[in-house]
Amino acid sequence: MTFQDLAMYAPDGFCFVTSCTIFLGYLYFIKLKSRTNPVNTVQGISSLARAIWVRSVMEENRDILAVQTLRNSTMAATFMASTAILLTVGVLTLSGQSDKLKITWTLLDYFGNRHENLLPLKLIIILLDLFAAFFLFASSIRLYNDVGYMINARYTEREKVISPKVVAAQMASAQLNRAGDHYRMGMRGFYVMLPLVFWIFGPLFLLMATVIVVIILYHLDRTHTVEKNFHQERIEMYCSLDENCCLLDKNEKI
Repeated sequence: MTFQDLAMYAPDGFCFVTSCTIFLGYLYFIKLKSRTNPVNTVQGISSLARAIWVRSVMEENRDILAVQTLRNSTMAATFMASTAILLTVGVLTLSGQSDKLKITWTLLDYFGNRHENLLPLKLIIILLDLFAAFFLFASSIRLYNDVGYMINARYTEREKVISPKVVAAQMASAQLNRAGDHYRMGMRGFYVMLPLVFWIFGPLFLLMATVIVVIILYHLDRTHTVEKNFHQERIEMYCSLDENCCLLDKNEKI
């Protein structure tokens, strides 16, 4: 590969690396915010709410509610996994007709080089993203099924500092949060696919689409002041009534 070839691919490589850095940096920022103060993000609030939900379902023996809620979550993950497979088939179909569509795909590329050698690589990256989303949704379905068995199991009370029901509730909430995290990461894969599709039209479209998607996700992931105060009061009240509550650090206030 000559220096001219490297210079030809430089805009695509630079925009791709920059877009990955922006998106991964945003994910790290949201993860850090969720750990330091859970009520600042929707992800943190959802994790706390799932833990409270598991405890309340197991302690009050609301089996029907648990089955219905987990069924809805499983159906949602199944639908998204099926959508990922359908999109994968669509991308594979387009890859077979790339010769006929090259003119259309490069029509809007006014800012970058009109080279077509990177088109197969772009399609492969989109396929990898869709496959990753599918496996994450499938893993979410498996974890939801495991939580269903853990919640509906009966545990006998014994004279211990922490009852088996409390231990089981903590394990079930951990598995449920894992399922929710996998579902959320699968959705992130769908969001990443949007900039990758715009990459077909040119490297600058990739960069602009990434910035727009990150801005939209930031407004969707953060919580407003009223919602934050509401969830903070609920969580503090729940933990004040339960001495075994592990949702919050007793030495810290969210």
